[in-house]
Amino acid sequence: MTSPTLSLSDIQAAAARIEGHVLRTPFLHSRPLSRLTGADIWVKYENLHFTASFKERGACNRLGQMSAEERKRGVVAASAGNHASALAYHGQRLGIPVTIVMPVGTPFVKIEKTESFGATVVIEGATFDDATVHAHMLRDTRGYIFVSAFDDIGIVTGQGTCGLEMLTDEPDLEAIVVPIGGGGLIAGCATAGKALNPDLHVYGVEASMYPSFVARRRGERACKTQGSTLAEGIAIKAVGDIPFAIADPLIDEVLVVDEEDFEKGVAFYATVGKTVAEGAGAGGLAAVLRFPERFKGRKVGLVLAGGNIDPRMLASVLQREMVREHRMVTYRIVADDRPGVLASMTTAIAAKGGNIIDVVHNRLALDVPAKGAEYDIMIETRDDDHADTIAEALRNEGYAVRMG
Repeated sequence: MTSPTLSLSDIQAAAARIEGHVLRTPFLHSRPLSRLTGADIWVKYENLHFTASFKERGACNRLGQMSAEERKRGVVAASAGNHASALAYHGQRLGIPVTIVMPVGTPFVKIEKTESFGATVVIEGATFDDATVHAHMLRDTRGYIFVSAFDDIGIVTGQGTCGLEMLTDEPDLEAIVVPIGGGGLIAGCATAGKALNPDLHVYGVEASMYPSFVARRRGERACKTQGSTLAEGIAIKAVGDIPFAIADPLIDEVLVVDEEDFEKGVAFYATVGKTVAEGAGAGGLAAVLRFPERFKGRKVGLVLAGGNIDPRMLASVLQREMVREHRMVTYRIVADDRPGVLASMTTAIAAKGGNIIDVVHNRLALDVPAKGAEYDIMIETRDDDHADTIAEALRNEGYAVRMG
């Protein structure tokens, strides 16, 4: 099989093709994130697309290259996420019928969003791989054009316009950090970036549960781990053949990060960067936070790849980060179960400026005396020192305190 090729001129042609149909997203310097990380951070806000992810670039370019006959036949894809929305939206805009196969268990909100753009949604298969098999069957039996989320040169070329815009706006970037799922985004960005600045360092980011690019570099077709990750947008077991062939010679290093890193990336984009990122979209910031020594003092471009995060998950991530920073602390106290005890505790807490969020009594714990109770008091604090001050105040009232 002939190795796929991609050139800067191909990406420039794609940029002309999608101009006016896909937002040219801002690429802005972030002073707050620079202070946080010690690097000179620039953010490409791909979360500002109409469907809130970079996937619009590839979908628009791929559909825009189709002949009149192909457009009439329509397209089919397997996706339960951003590719589905992007393909459906631009298919509707161009008058191209779109069918999306989603696995059983796909959240209704994703189904509804895809259908709202005029696509036909077919629920089939227990996994993404099963859904892909069914999409291939529909291609073969109904004559649809199959459009992969990443293993398609038209998709990869369209994604490359993201890197083209970054290096056009800031030619002296020293590094870019790009999340890797199927590999389409980094293949396109690396091609454009290295062509415009041969000294540019290209870093990929993968979730530790799904290090598919790293596995492929070791000679394995697919990664052996799996599980539920906050970065579900890059939870791909096998990187695409086309993206891998293009990107592998161009990527300087692939950084593998853990769930806590993705959580921090999402949290700091919200609290410091004042923007919303989904788990995969925050991968670049997660990597800089995990490996600060690689980026300190360098001019670094981060691709904030998407902002489609469930509001409840975002709230959970933000609260978990408050717990990590000891700005939300649970004090566990064993004391007598009698009137006035809880009032004594809350008075001591209030005197030190603690804000009580929740109180739980446990009278049935067997390691607590029958006439006693276990009190879990969750308190909002300012920082470590404030949390310690409140604990000391409770101890001064005669209570044995454990901080959780």
